[in-house]
Amino acid sequence: MEARDPELKKELDATLRARRELGEDYESALVESFLEKVEQRLDSTVDRRVRRQLAEQRMATARGAAEPPRSGPGFGERFGFGAVSLVLAVPLSAIAVTNADFKGLVVAWLGIVGVNAVHAARGLPRLRGNRERSDWEE
Repeated sequence: MEARDPELKKELDATLRARRELGEDYESALVESFLEKVEQRLDSTVDRRVRRQLAEQRMATARGAAEPPRSGPGFGERFGFGAVSLVLAVPLSAIAVTNADFKGLVVAWLGIVGVNAVHAARGLPRLRGNRERSDWEE
């Protein structure tokens, strides 16, 4: 499998090497540090996508479109969300098992499944007739 982000892969490799060298005493700190880096990377990606989408909407409005096109999450977004959630599930599972044994693992995975279910449900067609969407629904 080819890494999509070589810098993040280097960070993960360094974290794993440090964990082997330092032992289990520093595992939580190392995992937390790596997760912060992943979160920063995700934040920058989301910010970039939001700016791009806003620019596209402004362009559509400037061109005279009555309403900017709205579409649900595409395959790429759904796949990316699922992949990121599975990548983050590994350290979350380790932390959950370390701190709360099997019960913690179950709670962590229920959260992961719940977040993915909500994200997947966003793209489903509405079941309640044809009504206009408000600004609050997106």
